Amino acid sequence: MRLVNAGVLSMTIVAAGCGGTNNNDATRTNLVTPGTAAASADTARDAHGNPVATAGRAEPASAAAHVREVTIPAGTTLPIVLDTAVGSDTSRIEEHVTAHLSRPVTLHGETVLPEGSRVSGVVTDAKASGRVKGRAHVAVRFDSLSPRGDDERYEIRAASIGRTAESTKKKDALEIGAPAAGGALIGALVGGGKGALIGTAVGGGAGAGVVLATKGKEVHLPKGSTLALKLAAPVTVKVRG
Repeated sequence: MRLVNAGVLSMTIVAAGCGGTNNNDATRTNLVTPGTAAASADTARDAHGNPVATAGRAEPASAAAHVREVTIPAGTTLPIVLDTAVGSDTSRIEEHVTAHLSRPVTLHGETVLPEGSRVSGVVTDAKASGRVKGRAHVAVRFDSLSPRGDDERYEIRAASIGRTAESTKKKDALEIGAPAAGGALIGALVGGGKGALIGTAVGGGAGAGVVLATKGKEVHLPKGSTLALKLAAPVTVKVRG
């Protein structure tokens, strides 16, 4: 019996020793696994599980460093094309007007305003032609600038752009003179002498009536009209790239 108990005891000790060895291995495995998981969590991977570089995260700061301010001096002419039609007899004061640059604006060989940049303003004068005197006139003033492809909007000071209708004085003189000559001729044929004088007066009166009833020409700037917008003060804009 003692021999049997001794054998059982020996087998128990050996099993315990083996169990201890397995526990240590498991412990080592548990210690290594969390570290491996932590290392994997710190590494960015793509959809296939491959590591990817993270240097691109600094791009916004790098891109921001390429934005700089450039001042366009006073006196610079901006070539624009009207997107809104205006007219002496169709527009109203304070009516909104828009246009765009017909070509880029460069400074020292560098494009500071791309083609298509928008300018906005208002009608400052719209006077229709009068019947007796006063020629038609229309004027606009642009006060803001928005570079194409940019959300920025800049206030600008620029000279007003205006147009006045052509004078009709020569035409008016012909309209008055022709009926007068006709009246004189008719008077001479009818009564001669005194009749000629009466005819002149009647004819002159008829000619003046034609002018009083006729308005002068109006002035219009249709959509697509090309204009030159001259800056009255410098403007500082942001240039990227």
